[in-house]
Amino acid sequence: MTDQPAPELRFDGRVAVITGAGRGLGRAYALLLASKGARVVVNDPGAAISGESVDAGPAEEVVAEIVSAGGEAVVSTASVATPEGGQAIIDTAVEHFGRIDILVHNAGNNRYASLAEMTYEDFDAVLDVHLRGAFHVVRPAFSLMCDAGYGRIVLTSSIGGIYGNKNVANYAASKAGIIGLSNVAALEGQEFGVKSNVIVPAALTRLAEGLDTSAYPPMGPELTAPAVGWLAHENCSITGEMLVAIAGRVARAFIAETPGVYRPSWTVEEVDEQMAAIRDTSDPWILPVVPSAHLDHITKSFAIAMEGSAHVG
Repeated sequence: MTDQPAPELRFDGRVAVITGAGRGLGRAYALLLASKGARVVVNDPGAAISGESVDAGPAEEVVAEIVSAGGEAVVSTASVATPEGGQAIIDTAVEHFGRIDILVHNAGNNRYASLAEMTYEDFDAVLDVHLRGAFHVVRPAFSLMCDAGYGRIVLTSSIGGIYGNKNVANYAASKAGIIGLSNVAALEGQEFGVKSNVIVPAALTRLAEGLDTSAYPPMGPELTAPAVGWLAHENCSITGEMLVAIAGRVARAFIAETPGVYRPSWTVEEVDEQMAAIRDTSDPWILPVVPSAHLDHITKSFAIAMEGSAHVG
């Protein structure tokens, strides 16, 4: 008896909007989903890494590649950096294809500087594309998805957003904020069939220019695309979670708490004395965002307090 191959996961009849899809990761996502039947809005203003200038060429080339392979796609050069641009991107999907089922926010830019030297302009320029840009496309898409009773949202964070990195306070803050935005979309979308998750990708794209990557393993965008494809598919069984994709490794990233230490009152000195126990990760709490991590956090914390106060009494 031979093993039967798993059925192909396709996107026939689905409409996907992918921001930053003219190059790198976004291009890989667009090509993959289109090859599996999705009709794709390829959004990319063709900006430089710093976020400046406009060039429709990259998005047009991706659309041409999709069409030449027998797929359906249209260009959007609107910028995610403004509410009007975000609305225009989603409108493109509705005007050309009549709906939106999938939103992948991948657009990004970089402006490097140390925390002490970063200008407000450079901070805002990166937030405008990554974090505010996510909101600018999620907000109009989310309402349409809820009305339709179906949706898949995939937002892009980074290990820089989870763990931080030097010289990218703007980028790190944006990518951390995206996690919270996705969690809210997951919670509010649950009853409407809308799922929202975060991809934490790493690939060699133009954002890696200037880095010494000679010792890196294979890290092409095509290694990340399948994880994004699964998050965008109706078979996606998770919401409010984060998937890491780096150099062929796909994993889950999650936030956890230690049980901590209860006392009816604290002094600074007692916090110092108990710090090892407070930080003990041997029995962590992992609270799923959906359905009720927020409430579970409070409930479990209150239960410990009530039990502790009863013992004290």
